[in-house]
Amino acid sequence: MSAPTCNTTYEADYLVTDKLVKRFDDALAVDEVSLSIGKGEIFALLGSSGCGKSTLLRMLAGFEKPTSGKILLGGQDVASMPPHERPVNMMFQSYALFPHLNIWENVAFGLKREGLPKEEVTRRVEEMLAMVQLTPYAKRKPHQLSGGQQQRVALARSLAKKPKLLLLDEPLGALDKKLREQTQFELVNIIEKVGVTCVMVTHDQEEAMAMANRIAIMSKGRVLQVGTPEEVYEHPANRFVADFIGNVNLFEGKLSVDEVDRSGATTTIGDIHIGHGVSGALNMPVAVAVRPEKIEISKEPPAGVGENLFTGVVKEIAYFGSYNTYIVQTPDGSRVKITQANATRHQATGITWDDMVYFWWDDVAAAVLRD
Repeated sequence: MSAPTCNTTYEADYLVTDKLVKRFDDALAVDEVSLSIGKGEIFALLGSSGCGKSTLLRMLAGFEKPTSGKILLGGQDVASMPPHERPVNMMFQSYALFPHLNIWENVAFGLKREGLPKEEVTRRVEEMLAMVQLTPYAKRKPHQLSGGQQQRVALARSLAKKPKLLLLDEPLGALDKKLREQTQFELVNIIEKVGVTCVMVTHDQEEAMAMANRIAIMSKGRVLQVGTPEEVYEHPANRFVADFIGNVNLFEGKLSVDEVDRSGATTTIGDIHIGHGVSGALNMPVAVAVRPEKIEISKEPPAGVGENLFTGVVKEIAYFGSYNTYIVQTPDGSRVKITQANATRHQATGITWDDMVYFWWDDVAAAVLRD
């Protein structure tokens, strides 16, 4: 699963939040969030429950009034504008389809309320149903459709009014895992075809990585990092982001070497060599982050490897079909997670519980985190 292409040039600063704050009594839900989102971009707000992402989305929709700050959409400040006056549509996790109306009528509902001519309503509804490939189901009621089909009806209804901004609140949360993965592609293709700017909220990392051009990682009401899926995964800004996105091994230590193109850290498992500089102070506390899939493992000592080579004992093994996961305990008591792809059927590693193994990684696989 891959994210939408990120080399597209977007009209910058189409949706801007400027030091947006939301307080509920003494609780600070959103803490001075400033974002700039391009026109036509799919942008994800990612974080655990209670991080402020849904409150931020509701402020964009107009369902919550900011305590302070601005929301600019196409250069217009909409922060004080009521929801029905904003050129914005929001699709909820529950889809909120009208059970007594058929699919055609559900999509047409908002258009009719706007008082559009009958011919225009018909044209737009048929255009939307064709785009989401549900024309043959136009006369069915929502309960006669699958979860994925209902999700596409909700999307068609949201896009029928041609909003400048589409907001998605956990758009695939009601679907099972297999259908959710399949629908991710469909949803992105439809949004990109229409060209609408989209902000989505999700707590599912894979969903954000697969669907969004860029991701904002949130925690305790603040944005910790904004970047493409590759940037936030490969170059996390701090320990929280590294640990929240995917799996990671964090080796705590002190900076022992810091040059332009290389650095090093002394940690409890030993000296770690890193293939980039840090621009920090020697002996400062750091964490070295290494993703499990970037670590090699073997029962035999590897030939030609002189750096970042360590030993340990296998404590846990888990088979996940496409890969195996090993938990290796080092002499200092650290537990290191290592994943190894199963590239062929009946692949035999010869590694089992309580084996003493070697593990290592390339110096460019590690990232140094100061925060």
